[in-house]
Amino acid sequence: MHRLPLKILGALVVLAVPTLAAEFTSDWHRQPDRIWIGPQYWANPMEDWLLRAGRLECTSSGPDRNVHLLSHRLGEGDGTFEISVIVGLQQTENHSPDRQGGDQPVGSVGFELGIQSELGDLRSSLIRGSGIPIGVLTDGSIFMRNFVVTAGKDNPAPFDPVDLLRSDDGLRLRVTFGPNPERANRHRLGLRLENPQTGEDYGMLTTDDTLRPQDIVGNFALISNVPKNRLPLNHLHEPTAKFWFRDLKVSGTKVVETPEHAFGPILYAMHTLSRGVMTMTAQMPPIGPEDDQTVELQVPVDAAQEILRVPNVATLSEISNLKSEISDPDAQPSWTTIARSTIDPLSRTAHFRLPHWLDTEDVPYRLVYTMRESTPAAQSSRGAGRTATEHFYTGTVRKDPVDKPSISVAGFTGHKDTAFPNELLVSNVLKHDPDVLLFTGDQIYEDAGGFGIVRGDVERGTLNYLRKIYLWGWSFRDVLKDRPSFVLPDDHDVYQGNVWGQGGNATKEGIKDHDWGGFAEPADFVNAVFRTQSAHHPPAYDPTPMMQGIDCWYGDAVYGRISFAIIEDRYFKSGPGGKVNDWPGRPDHVKDANYDVSKLDKPGLVLLGERQLDFLDAWSQDWRGADMKCVCSQTIFCNLANYHGPEQEFIYADLDSNGWPQTGRNKAVVAMRKGFAFHYAGDQHLPSIVHHGIDTWNDAGWSFCVPSTAAGYPRSWRPDGEGRPVQNRPDPSLPNTGEYRDAFGHPITVHAIGNPAEENRKPVLELLHDKSSGYGLVHFNKENRTITMECWKLLFDADNPRVDDQFPGWPKTISMLDNDGRQPVAYLPTINVTGTSDPVVQVIEESTGEVVYTLRIDGTSFRPKVFKEGPYTVRVNDQEFTGIESTTQDDATLDVAF
Repeated sequence: MHRLPLKILGALVVLAVPTLAAEFTSDWHRQPDRIWIGPQYWANPMEDWLLRAGRLECTSSGPDRNVHLLSHRLGEGDGTFEISVIVGLQQTENHSPDRQGGDQPVGSVGFELGIQSELGDLRSSLIRGSGIPIGVLTDGSIFMRNFVVTAGKDNPAPFDPVDLLRSDDGLRLRVTFGPNPERANRHRLGLRLENPQTGEDYGMLTTDDTLRPQDIVGNFALISNVPKNRLPLNHLHEPTAKFWFRDLKVSGTKVVETPEHAFGPILYAMHTLSRGVMTMTAQMPPIGPEDDQTVELQVPVDAAQEILRVPNVATLSEISNLKSEISDPDAQPSWTTIARSTIDPLSRTAHFRLPHWLDTEDVPYRLVYTMRESTPAAQSSRGAGRTATEHFYTGTVRKDPVDKPSISVAGFTGHKDTAFPNELLVSNVLKHDPDVLLFTGDQIYEDAGGFGIVRGDVERGTLNYLRKIYLWGWSFRDVLKDRPSFVLPDDHDVYQGNVWGQGGNATKEGIKDHDWGGFAEPADFVNAVFRTQSAHHPPAYDPTPMMQGIDCWYGDAVYGRISFAIIEDRYFKSGPGGKVNDWPGRPDHVKDANYDVSKLDKPGLVLLGERQLDFLDAWSQDWRGADMKCVCSQTIFCNLANYHGPEQEFIYADLDSNGWPQTGRNKAVVAMRKGFAFHYAGDQHLPSIVHHGIDTWNDAGWSFCVPSTAAGYPRSWRPDGEGRPVQNRPDPSLPNTGEYRDAFGHPITVHAIGNPAEENRKPVLELLHDKSSGYGLVHFNKENRTITMECWKLLFDADNPRVDDQFPGWPKTISMLDNDGRQPVAYLPTINVTGTSDPVVQVIEESTGEVVYTLRIDGTSFRPKVFKEGPYTVRVNDQEFTGIESTTQDDATLDVAF
């Protein structure tokens, strides 16, 4: 863009603004005090802004604090606009009111206009956009773009800037944009400084003639303290000023209304439905003490009558009142409240659990929250004279698809904010229309949205985290609102690059020694994270908290006759530091390929821990309402990735992987094998299909690791380049596949791998695509007991898919029975069932009392395989047969009648 020198002028006529096409005026003076500014705004970062005494205040003097307007933006067409706001300096102990004594505040305040990001989406521009900064510095200088008109001895400011900004009246900044009468197709951008009470004009800065309408398109935002790199060198001072704002006004024919981008007060919702129990979380913003503290859940009247037929006493304290509301036919509205929930003051979540849900029908729902604001006549007394406005968030709890032949589960992991709001990915997921959503961890990264993280301070740290998880929820809310979801917090979610939770202990030195095991952040923060992500899961199998009172959320769910086990494969795991690391450098990275990894498998080291192993043992035997089983966790049980980071550094053994500790890994894989369970995971986000082994190749179950939705830290598996031994490659055209041993000695068969490209393109979506971003989709076919894995790349159209839109090696279909790949040494008599079909069969080795496996068979006939000769007990549903001898013959039968 061509830029002419800027000049400060005396009183000028305001640039003409013709008939208005859109306008906006803030209502902060009618809002109660709170951190959340309102549904029309997005604050960066959220913890540094609040509404107080009718003003918007920035509580930090840090650079580039900004508030975007979501409901309006500057359009692409021709037109004019005007935007103004009253600004002032907050009084602080560090800044003396005496101009001659003490330090004076240093800073800048104004607007950023035409904010755009590479993706061009309004929401993307909130965190990755840039525009034209324009405003005033505390010394009276005026800035626009990277030019500053300096107030000094030869060019004094026409006012006392600090005194004006410190006054209660403040200073009005008025920006105008309109045609330049001296040049065709050019516009002028001007900034006028005014006394907000008298209208007295303190001067204007103008560009003269350079801008075209298309040069200023996008978001506009209030900005407190322009970053130093956007000001001339002589203004590179660390800001110390904190500003307040009042009476924001926007108007003009170039202003476009975008009400669809309003965000809140109900930000998004998540739910599960399992065995007739519906559990839901409504995510709220940081409301204030004078705001309403409850959220209501409403459904249509006919559904409410069914749901409330059996009292949901676990949730509803006013069940009798709610019943009476819908029993009066003259008072029946189309929607009826069936539950109310108080908003958690830290996680800002409202939770609902309805034990007797109507799961045979699709049930529309809406969440209701009432916002109250003072009327003009009652602004001096905030309790009375307040108007109430109900806000709704709608979705559908779909019926339990028990009769659907195949259940599809979409899998996600590793959500960097690079592609926010992930419009392409989400649109493809909606086209695929999965039945269930699985988020396997790293829903946020510490750098999401910029501005760093807050450690140690529970309240501010949680606010800091909430803004980041809101970005994730904003991306996926249109998918989440109508489908059950499992959301598994992982390491980055609790502000750790890796986490070995070690049963919940606190680290001794915060993040510095996190690799010795434990949580670096306070327990209340960790629990708040868990509530925002997994409180909508069914109840934990064993809710006994970990150390420090940290909540557990592992447990099971049954939906569409698929039994899911949700496990925490990070939070009980031992940390390597001080236990096994006899090498220099990071305790979790073994770089020497000749290192004896057997030394790392020391007694007492934990992966899942006894509590979760007990759960998996019980779950593998529990087939109530289920035809197939799936374990969902953060990480697959091997060490696959051997090249890490932008430079693809070789890491021989990674103790962050679930290949370590070896004994704990084997226990986990054995536990899953007993239920023929498929493993669905993510975290290290290297797309892969692996058939796991314990004693030899392929004697255990299968896993699918999904790609990152927006990959940051790249990992790859390239053993062929190392000359690592391989055998039985399943497809000669697929390099780096076949039977290997991973770094910890586990036999693994890699059937597919989605390595990132060796060279990446520059545009953001192409870059993410080349770094192996995308998502997974698994189809559980209940009719033939097969599992089909799909792995979709980022850049594709689900309406018109091509063969190469999936990673090499996908799709792949396996049998459920392949999840116990042991070769039998004998068989038990063929079971022939009459009077029922698809019974549950359990095989128990009598010499040890150990359950060998349990499954629901397909049909009425099944020949059990066994792996030792001897007598066995066989259970078929509730019938038990003991002393059944193994045989190598195939003519023996066991007839079971019901």
